[in-house]
Amino acid sequence: MTIKRALISVFDKTGIVEFAKELDKLGIEILSTGGTAKALKDAGIKVKDVSDYTGFPEMMDGRVKTLHPKVHGGLLALRNNKEHMKQAKDNKIEMIDMVVVNLYPFAETVKKNLSFEETIEMIDIGGPSMIRSAAKNFHDVIVLTDPKDCSKILDKLKKQESISIEERKNLAKKVFEKTAAYDSMIAKYLETDEFPKDMIIPFEKLQNLRYGENPHQRGAFYKELMLNETSIVNAKQLWGKELSYNNIFDGDGALELVKEFKNPAVAIIKHANPCGVAERETIEKAFEDAYNVDPMSAFGCVIAMNRKCTMKIAEMTKGKFIELLIAPDFDKDALQFLKDNKKNCRILEVGRLTRSDKGYDMKKVVGGILLQSRRWPDIEKLELKCVTKRKPTKKELEDLRFAWKVNKHTKSNSVVFAKNKTGYGMGVGQMSRVDASIIAKRKSTGRANGGSMSSDAFFPFPDAVEAAAEAGIKSIIQPGGAKKDEEVIAKCNELGIAMVFSGVRLFKH
Repeated sequence: MTIKRALISVFDKTGIVEFAKELDKLGIEILSTGGTAKALKDAGIKVKDVSDYTGFPEMMDGRVKTLHPKVHGGLLALRNNKEHMKQAKDNKIEMIDMVVVNLYPFAETVKKNLSFEETIEMIDIGGPSMIRSAAKNFHDVIVLTDPKDCSKILDKLKKQESISIEERKNLAKKVFEKTAAYDSMIAKYLETDEFPKDMIIPFEKLQNLRYGENPHQRGAFYKELMLNETSIVNAKQLWGKELSYNNIFDGDGALELVKEFKNPAVAIIKHANPCGVAERETIEKAFEDAYNVDPMSAFGCVIAMNRKCTMKIAEMTKGKFIELLIAPDFDKDALQFLKDNKKNCRILEVGRLTRSDKGYDMKKVVGGILLQSRRWPDIEKLELKCVTKRKPTKKELEDLRFAWKVNKHTKSNSVVFAKNKTGYGMGVGQMSRVDASIIAKRKSTGRANGGSMSSDAFFPFPDAVEAAAEAGIKSIIQPGGAKKDEEVIAKCNELGIAMVFSGVRLFKH
């Protein structure tokens, strides 16, 4: 196919002048609009305004400029259809063989928290319309929405190489992916129903992964386009080889856990569950104590902290096999030390930590997805109901709240044994609560004696309380609501354990 005429209309003008200059050298006529036309003219490029071509002025503050039959007819006309070409000639419609467009950045606009009216003005109408028309007629029109594609196609044009139908089809596919995601962002912004009838959540691929959860599975990492929160997705990798599927999953779990705490805190994660958590006055002490909870399980772990990584912490990593280290920031000397001494450790900087309860927790099932809100009550504001004769002390209440926060991030059935704001025993992923308690007891190795316990769900029987008592647990937080609550409460009274009901279940599958 021969390219005689190109329509260029871009919001992001990076590289567009250089691209247009090359088209001009090839003798390709350039149509353009508004700010793009001005930028090209200022660079000395010969440009025809779309309004001159259509004979219709831009109007309504630029809302109407390319929505015209002479534009869309020039894009949609089938060149091998005699009737199409006759109608085009009769209506003085000239063929447009290439469209170069990038859209108004709607997602970035939403993140600026502008007024509703200002945000609505950043909904692109003409751009999506043009690229959809061009993409539908990909046999006859080349449509470019990605700067990488611009350079590839330009190189072929300069070498007078043909652009295959498969290449043009792929460019068209990108358009429909882009406009589908774009429209879904707008719909999400306007949506008032938490669970709308048609659920479309826009994602953009960040990278292909070496493999998925296991080497025989393929994998990729996608970013939610409307996200505006500190997350593993927005992290900057400072060091180390490419993140794996499991690194990303465990990194997300570790980061979300340390975001629970206002004071310096560190979480050690292994296979999606914490194996050590500590909240301290200093981040260095939190790191030391969290790691020492279960050094054996921490082999090949992911570590997240909610304060800057200091040189002292970097030195504490020596001799430890750590897959991934996450922090808001890294001292310059600490980062250099890690680069020099932790060749196989990936390092992520996430910036200032922010939390949100917006968005969804999403799980895939065959043929569908399960969605639920991310909202959780604030344990500091929950009215805890003491149901035993013995009431928890002030210190025990602090540990109960700490254990509850950790418990939120463990796989069910689960319990957490804690003392002095340290998670010493995590019994997770069990089919029975008593087994979870037995595992937590074994993991805590006596260090939770006199400590507190959180259970993610109610106790169906008193046996888990008995297992906790054997570990020296003196206070328990649980949702309550079991048929045998009275038996469980009686057992706590018999064993001298204080128990409070939170009324909130923490199941996590």
